Amino acid sequence: MTEQKINSPAVGDGDLKRSLSNRHLQLIAIGGAIGTGLFMGSGKTISLAGPSILFIYMIIGFMVFLVMRALGELLLSNFNYKSFIDFSTDLIGPWAGYFVGWTYWLCWITIGIADLSAIIYYLQFFNGGVSFSPLEGVLISVASILFITCLNLATVKLFGEMEFWFAMVKIVAIIVLIAVGGWMIFTGFTSTAGEVASFGHLWSHGGMFPTGFTGFLAGFQIAIFAFVGVELVGTTAAETKDPEKNLPKAVNSIPIRIIIFYVLALVIVMSVTPWNKIDPSISPFVNLFSQAGIAAAAIIMNFVVLSSVMSSMNSGVFSTSRMLFGLSRENQAPDALGKLNKRAVPANALYFSTVCLLLGAALQYFVPNTVLAFTLATTLSTILFICVWLMIIWSYVVYYRTRPELHAKSTFKLPGGLFTCAVVVVFFIGTIGILALEEDTRKALMVSPIWFIILIIGYFGFYKPRNK
Repeated sequence: MTEQKINSPAVGDGDLKRSLSNRHLQLIAIGGAIGTGLFMGSGKTISLAGPSILFIYMIIGFMVFLVMRALGELLLSNFNYKSFIDFSTDLIGPWAGYFVGWTYWLCWITIGIADLSAIIYYLQFFNGGVSFSPLEGVLISVASILFITCLNLATVKLFGEMEFWFAMVKIVAIIVLIAVGGWMIFTGFTSTAGEVASFGHLWSHGGMFPTGFTGFLAGFQIAIFAFVGVELVGTTAAETKDPEKNLPKAVNSIPIRIIIFYVLALVIVMSVTPWNKIDPSISPFVNLFSQAGIAAAAIIMNFVVLSSVMSSMNSGVFSTSRMLFGLSRENQAPDALGKLNKRAVPANALYFSTVCLLLGAALQYFVPNTVLAFTLATTLSTILFICVWLMIIWSYVVYYRTRPELHAKSTFKLPGGLFTCAVVVVFFIGTIGILALEEDTRKALMVSPIWFIILIIGYFGFYKPRNK
């Protein structure tokens, strides 16, 4: 990466095209912040932490926002930075780009596997609540993967359009939930379980921290998973028109989205149904409408949740193909993965990710317990995402120290500079330690070093020889 290219956002014939508009970028950013972790995982988080989940989401959201500010400043400092791979390779070294690219790729593969578990789980609602057989689970997974792959084989503009509408469905659903829940609270609505909706439920069942400090810490694992994907706005930067204007808008709107879509929505949910009466195995968003006795609305909400999961998979497949494309262009993956088809889509990279997801579908056969499979996959992806976020901060520290002239003229600086970086690093390292507290998350934490061993073998065994 050379400095004379800094202000040139143009792309060559073999590069990704800037086909996404501000409308697409804003909704992709919002869609990334509203995913399976919120719709499916919040029930379990509430059961672990109670109303303190509100503080958990605000703390994590603020830290993720700081990571995104660092990401935004880095991407806008050099328009030749198309993704994390580019600036980590340039600022830290080739091994860092290799680590970030392949780890981020695996992040979305594991999320895809978690999403498959969620799809099967929510489809059981339409199956009379009866669990699918392992074979049926595999067939549902395969059909979902092939559908998403076909969507991504079209132009990036179509991807943006599909993600726009996926995100719009989620936004409308949460706004309707807030409106309906608000009406239930202010009218003193009595649910089918005999509970009168009231804001008092937030503190009248053991206080804001009913499960103590241990429960508060335990809530962080799934809560963090709810935020993975928010950095997708950085992955799409290479295919976004006018990034100098649109990227800061998307990043700066993150706090507002967190307040509305996480905090306010969960305030409503726990005010309608006391936290200790929310079933952790049922989406609290679906449960709210069921408690209201609105059967049709509960059915619609299940469709919304399914569309949310499909949106997550759609984003994941998009991200994995772009990561493999970037790795290939840096000679850190096979050359074939860096080829674009006539629609400027990295089709070979897309096919490779699809095959890996299909192998992941086998998890539905060997681990038919969808909740267990979901927990294992989400924990592993959370650990990997934290590693990627920490590498973004590391890249920023190097940039801050070695490119002071670029930082000085940046119009989108990370507030607090190096001090902020230190706070973020301490927080996320501490969060990894929290994952060791729960038995189910501890299993994934113990397995995660295997991936880093594979990366080391791959880097020194395959990547290094290609550059001699």
